Amino acid sequence: MRLNRVYVEAALQPGSVIELPSSAGQHLAKVLRARGGEKIALFSGDGREFAATVESVRGSKVAVAVGEGRAVDRESTLAVTLVQCIARADRMDVIVQKATELGVTRIVPVMSRRSVVRLDADQSASKAEHWRGIAIAACEQCGRNRLPSIDPPRQLIRYLGDAPTGGTRLVLEPDAAPSSGAIAMQTAVQIAIGPEGGFDPEELEAFGAAGFVPVALGPRVLRAETAAIAGLVWLQSRFGDLRS
Repeated sequence: MRLNRVYVEAALQPGSVIELPSSAGQHLAKVLRARGGEKIALFSGDGREFAATVESVRGSKVAVAVGEGRAVDRESTLAVTLVQCIARADRMDVIVQKATELGVTRIVPVMSRRSVVRLDADQSASKAEHWRGIAIAACEQCGRNRLPSIDPPRQLIRYLGDAPTGGTRLVLEPDAAPSSGAIAMQTAVQIAIGPEGGFDPEELEAFGAAGFVPVALGPRVLRAETAAIAGLVWLQSRFGDLRS
């Protein structure tokens, strides 16, 4: 039987008894109906997974005994940075969730000229924290023991000015030539996904100046959330850990 997994934002010490964070305790007690003596798994994002046993459940307060930890590596050999124009409504939540499941290393939310979503400083901080919670839940579900990093939202042009060099840099563009097998892949790749209206011509020029290569995924125009998922699956299936 697959164990329930819980993220704990603290160093885990075998032999200790800890109280789970309130949100995790409430989910474990109220949704998963955990009881004393039940076995679970804990992780704190350092790559290890700890055996644990539920000691007590009092309302939403759950105490667990931490057992031995072991390194469990479920990370892709391909370090992918997803540069994602913020999608509206709950579509961005879906993108963060699925990107985490697909092994992305870093998510950079950006706002471009055609972005529908605009965030001020307070909204940006709140959204980043919200998306981090979604990534944590996705890691609990999919088995990852390291969290993807999620940058605070910023303007696209600022990211392009600071984008790390090295590795392969791709920007999805429906009018580009079909994705070529001749693209030289390395161990790190940045892939940029536009907003609902796509990138404008000046932004595409800026991508070119920053070393991004335009690629297309087939003849159809994809929604932002579909493009993100399709792009990550394409990368992982050809160069990452989804290869047969």
